[in-house]
Amino acid sequence: MSTVVRDGDRFLTEAAGRSTRHLYSFGAHYDPSRLGFAAMVAHNDETLPPGTGYADHPHSEIEIVTWVLSGALRHTDATGRSGLLLPGDVQRISAGTGIVHAEVCEPDLGPGVETRFLQTWLRPDEAGRTPAYGTEHGAPDSALAEVVGPAGLGVGTAGARLSLGTPRAGELPAAEHLHLFVVSGRFRVGGIALGPGDSLLLGETDGRSLEVLEPGPVAVWAFGV
Repeated sequence: MSTVVRDGDRFLTEAAGRSTRHLYSFGAHYDPSRLGFAAMVAHNDETLPPGTGYADHPHSEIEIVTWVLSGALRHTDATGRSGLLLPGDVQRISAGTGIVHAEVCEPDLGPGVETRFLQTWLRPDEAGRTPAYGTEHGAPDSALAEVVGPAGLGVGTAGARLSLGTPRAGELPAAEHLHLFVVSGRFRVGGIALGPGDSLLLGETDGRSLEVLEPGPVAVWAFGV
Protein backbone atom coordinates (compact mmCIF):
# COMPACT_ATOMS: atom_id res chain seq x y z
CA MET A 1 0.00 0.00 0.00
CA SER A 2 1.36 3.45 -0.92
CA THR A 3 2.43 5.77 1.90
CA VAL A 4 2.73 9.54 1.70
CA VAL A 5 4.73 11.61 4.19
CA ARG A 6 4.03 15.32 3.93
CA ASP A 7 6.78 17.87 4.34
CA GLY A 8 5.29 19.04 7.64
CA ASP A 9 5.15 15.48 8.98
CA ARG A 10 8.91 14.91 8.79
CA PHE A 11 10.81 14.82 12.06
CA LEU A 12 12.64 18.12 12.64
CA THR A 13 16.04 18.61 14.25
CA GLU A 14 17.38 22.14 14.77
CA ALA A 15 20.87 22.77 16.17
CA ALA A 16 23.66 25.32 15.71
CA GLY A 17 21.58 27.24 13.16
CA ARG A 18 21.08 24.25 10.88
CA SER A 19 17.85 22.35 10.34
CA THR A 20 17.26 18.75 9.29
CA ARG A 21 13.96 17.25 8.23
CA HIS A 22 14.07 13.46 8.63
CA LEU A 23 11.80 11.07 6.77
CA TYR A 24 12.68 8.16 9.07
CA SER A 25 13.52 7.64 12.74
CA PHE A 26 16.84 9.38 13.39
CA GLY A 27 18.73 10.43 16.51
CA ALA A 28 16.28 11.57 19.17
CA HIS A 29 13.30 10.89 16.87
CA TYR A 30 11.87 7.38 17.01
CA ASP A 31 8.76 5.92 15.45
CA PRO A 32 8.66 2.11 15.02
CA SER A 33 6.48 2.55 11.93
CA ARG A 34 9.15 4.71 10.24
CA LEU A 35 12.41 2.78 10.39
CA GLY A 36 13.20 2.72 6.67
CA PHE A 37 12.05 1.57 3.24
CA ALA A 38 13.65 -1.22 1.24
CA ALA A 39 17.43 -0.60 1.67
CA MET A 40 16.90 3.05 2.67
CA VAL A 41 17.48 3.82 6.35
CA ALA A 42 17.73 7.62 6.24
CA HIS A 43 16.47 10.38 3.96
CA ASN A 44 17.34 13.83 5.30
CA ASP A 45 16.56 17.28 3.91
CA GLU A 46 19.33 19.53 5.27
CA THR A 47 19.59 23.34 5.40
CA LEU A 48 22.88 24.90 6.59
CA PRO A 49 23.57 28.62 7.10
CA PRO A 50 27.05 29.78 5.99
CA GLY A 51 29.88 28.28 8.03
CA THR A 52 27.65 25.75 9.82
CA GLY A 53 27.39 22.03 9.30
CA TYR A 54 28.87 18.86 10.67
CA ALA A 55 32.44 18.75 12.00
CA ASP A 56 34.48 15.54 11.75
CA HIS A 57 32.30 12.52 12.48
CA PRO A 58 32.58 8.80 11.65
CA HIS A 59 30.56 6.44 9.45
CA SER A 60 30.98 2.76 8.68
CA GLU A 61 29.08 0.10 6.73
CA ILE A 62 26.70 2.56 5.09
CA GLU A 63 26.20 3.96 1.57
CA ILE A 64 25.74 7.75 1.63
CA VAL A 65 24.33 9.67 -1.35
CA THR A 66 24.21 13.47 -1.25
CA TRP A 67 22.50 15.77 -3.79
CA VAL A 68 23.16 19.51 -3.40
CA LEU A 69 20.12 21.63 -4.24
CA SER A 70 21.46 25.13 -3.52
CA GLY A 71 24.49 26.89 -2.07
CA ALA A 72 27.75 24.95 -1.80
CA LEU A 73 28.80 22.09 0.48
CA ARG A 74 32.45 21.67 1.49
CA HIS A 75 33.34 18.02 2.09
CA THR A 76 36.59 16.94 3.76
CA ASP A 77 37.79 13.69 5.27
CA ALA A 78 40.54 12.48 7.56
CA THR A 79 42.71 11.34 4.64
CA GLY A 80 43.05 14.93 3.40
CA ARG A 81 40.44 14.61 0.68
CA SER A 82 38.56 17.88 0.09
CA GLY A 83 35.98 18.97 -2.45
CA LEU A 84 33.23 21.51 -3.04
CA LEU A 85 29.81 20.22 -4.09
CA LEU A 86 27.74 22.75 -6.06
CA PRO A 87 24.04 22.77 -6.99
CA GLY A 88 23.20 19.68 -9.03
CA ASP A 89 26.27 17.74 -7.86
CA VAL A 90 25.76 14.22 -6.50
CA GLN A 91 28.28 12.48 -4.25
CA ARG A 92 28.35 8.79 -3.33
CA ILE A 93 30.35 7.54 -0.36
CA SER A 94 30.71 3.85 0.42
CA ALA A 95 31.83 4.13 4.04
CA GLY A 96 32.85 0.47 4.24
CA THR A 97 35.29 -0.24 7.08
CA GLY A 98 35.10 3.36 8.19
CA ILE A 99 35.61 7.03 7.31
CA VAL A 100 35.79 10.27 9.27
CA HIS A 101 34.50 13.29 7.37
CA ALA A 102 33.03 16.77 7.70
CA GLU A 103 30.27 18.54 5.75
CA VAL A 104 30.06 22.34 6.04
CA CYS A 105 28.24 25.09 4.16
CA GLU A 106 30.90 27.05 2.29
CA PRO A 107 31.34 30.18 4.43
CA ASP A 108 32.07 32.64 1.59
CA LEU A 109 28.77 32.37 -0.30
CA GLY A 110 27.58 35.77 0.86
CA PRO A 111 25.37 37.03 3.69
CA GLY A 112 22.46 34.73 4.39
CA VAL A 113 23.17 32.32 1.51
CA GLU A 114 22.32 28.86 2.79
CA THR A 115 23.15 25.42 1.48
CA ARG A 116 20.41 22.85 1.05
CA PHE A 117 21.07 19.21 0.26
CA LEU A 118 19.33 15.84 0.35
CA GLN A 119 21.18 12.94 1.89
CA THR A 120 20.17 9.27 1.72
CA TRP A 121 21.70 6.37 3.63
CA LEU A 122 21.42 2.82 2.27
CA ARG A 123 22.33 -0.55 3.76
CA PRO A 124 25.22 -2.12 1.80
CA ASP A 125 25.09 -5.69 0.55
CA GLU A 126 28.45 -6.61 2.07
CA ALA A 127 30.44 -5.52 5.11
CA GLY A 128 34.17 -4.92 5.26
CA ARG A 129 34.65 -3.12 1.96
CA THR A 130 37.35 -0.51 1.37
CA PRO A 131 35.86 3.02 1.56
CA ALA A 132 35.20 4.58 -1.85
CA TYR A 133 33.95 7.88 -3.27
CA GLY A 134 32.35 9.06 -6.49
CA THR A 135 30.93 12.37 -7.73
CA GLU A 136 28.62 13.27 -10.60
CA HIS A 137 28.73 16.98 -11.45
CA GLY A 138 25.56 18.69 -12.60
CA ALA A 139 22.52 16.45 -12.17
CA PRO A 140 20.05 16.62 -15.07
CA ASP A 141 17.53 19.47 -15.06
CA SER A 142 15.35 17.98 -17.79
CA ALA A 143 13.69 14.54 -17.95
CA LEU A 144 14.49 11.96 -15.27
CA ALA A 145 17.92 10.36 -15.66
CA GLU A 146 19.69 7.74 -13.56
CA VAL A 147 22.67 9.20 -11.68
CA VAL A 148 23.25 6.42 -9.13
CA GLY A 149 23.11 2.76 -10.14
CA PRO A 150 24.30 0.72 -13.14
CA ALA A 151 23.89 3.73 -15.47
CA GLY A 152 25.57 6.21 -13.09
CA LEU A 153 27.64 6.23 -9.93
CA GLY A 154 28.15 2.74 -8.56
CA VAL A 155 26.71 1.99 -5.15
CA GLY A 156 27.23 -1.01 -2.88
CA THR A 157 23.52 -1.84 -2.71
CA ALA A 158 22.34 -4.07 -5.54
CA GLY A 159 19.15 -2.96 -7.26
CA ALA A 160 19.31 0.59 -5.83
CA ARG A 161 19.00 3.37 -8.41
CA LEU A 162 18.54 7.13 -8.06
CA SER A 163 16.99 9.16 -10.87
CA LEU A 164 16.90 12.96 -10.82
CA GLY A 165 15.30 15.55 -13.06
CA THR A 166 12.00 17.13 -14.02
CA PRO A 167 9.70 14.27 -14.97
CA ARG A 168 7.23 14.19 -17.80
CA ALA A 169 3.73 12.75 -17.43
CA GLY A 170 3.78 9.00 -16.99
CA GLU A 171 7.55 8.92 -16.41
CA LEU A 172 8.58 6.79 -13.41
CA PRO A 173 11.25 4.07 -13.26
CA ALA A 174 10.15 0.44 -13.26
CA ALA A 175 11.00 -1.25 -9.94
CA GLU A 176 9.47 -3.25 -7.10
CA HIS A 177 9.68 -0.29 -4.71
CA LEU A 178 9.86 3.44 -5.42
CA HIS A 179 10.47 6.46 -3.22
CA LEU A 180 9.56 9.80 -4.84
CA PHE A 181 10.61 13.10 -3.25
CA VAL A 182 9.33 16.42 -4.63
CA VAL A 183 11.86 19.26 -4.49
CA SER A 184 9.51 21.74 -6.15
CA GLY A 185 6.49 21.60 -8.42
CA ARG A 186 3.25 19.68 -8.00
CA PHE A 187 2.33 16.18 -9.16
CA ARG A 188 -0.24 13.44 -8.78
CA VAL A 189 0.73 9.77 -8.60
CA GLY A 190 -1.95 7.10 -8.43
CA GLY A 191 -4.44 9.81 -7.48
CA ILE A 192 -2.27 11.18 -4.63
CA ALA A 193 -1.43 14.90 -4.89
CA LEU A 194 2.16 15.82 -4.01
CA GLY A 195 3.85 19.16 -3.40
CA PRO A 196 7.25 20.47 -2.33
CA GLY A 197 8.88 18.40 0.43
CA ASP A 198 6.44 15.51 0.13
CA SER A 199 7.58 11.89 -0.10
CA LEU A 200 5.63 9.02 -1.65
CA LEU A 201 6.55 5.37 -1.02
CA LEU A 202 5.20 2.85 -3.51
CA GLY A 203 5.12 -0.95 -3.41
CA GLU A 204 5.05 -3.19 -6.45
CA THR A 205 1.24 -3.28 -6.61
CA ASP A 206 0.65 0.47 -6.19
CA GLY A 207 -0.40 2.70 -9.06
CA ARG A 208 2.45 4.42 -10.88
CA SER A 209 0.63 6.85 -13.16
CA LEU A 210 2.31 10.27 -12.91
CA GLU A 211 0.49 13.51 -13.68
CA VAL A 212 2.43 16.78 -13.85
CA LEU A 213 0.39 19.61 -12.36
CA GLU A 214 3.33 22.03 -12.11
CA PRO A 215 6.78 21.00 -13.40
CA GLY A 216 9.67 20.80 -10.98
CA PRO A 217 12.63 18.62 -10.00
CA VAL A 218 12.18 15.35 -8.11
CA ALA A 219 14.37 12.56 -6.75
CA VAL A 220 13.23 8.98 -7.33
CA TRP A 221 14.89 6.04 -5.59
CA ALA A 222 14.08 2.64 -7.15
CA PHE A 223 14.77 -0.69 -5.44
CA GLY A 224 14.58 -4.08 -7.11
CA VAL A 225 13.82 -4.91 -10.74
